[in-house]
Amino acid sequence: MTGAEAEDRACALLERRGLRLLARNVRSRRGEIDLVMRDGPTLVFVEVRARAAGARVAAIDSVDAHKCRRLQAAAQRYLALHPELAEEPMRFDLVHFAGERGGWRRDVLQFDGR
Repeated sequence: MTGAEAEDRACALLERRGLRLLARNVRSRRGEIDLVMRDGPTLVFVEVRARAAGARVAAIDSVDAHKCRRLQAAAQRYLALHPELAEEPMRFDLVHFAGERGGWRRDVLQFDGR
């Protein structure tokens, strides 16, 4: 599964669960956010990870401290560009795939973008 295919599947999964897509592949010099979504009043930054079934490092375990810092920096940049969203509640979610199997973890990274 390519990264774009994983993002498409993740977006569809979250939309079926009631989230609404705001942006995809938000890039900054310090990182990238795969999906930015809204879950009711909450702004959700989503990291999508995919690995082949049986990979040495599972997709869910592939988000390390360095990646977390890059996600936070990218989220701060997004909020700087969209100051109207900066005071809203927010969280980081992870959608992960191992082959065809997937899962969704909510609120995986503590973040206060203000």
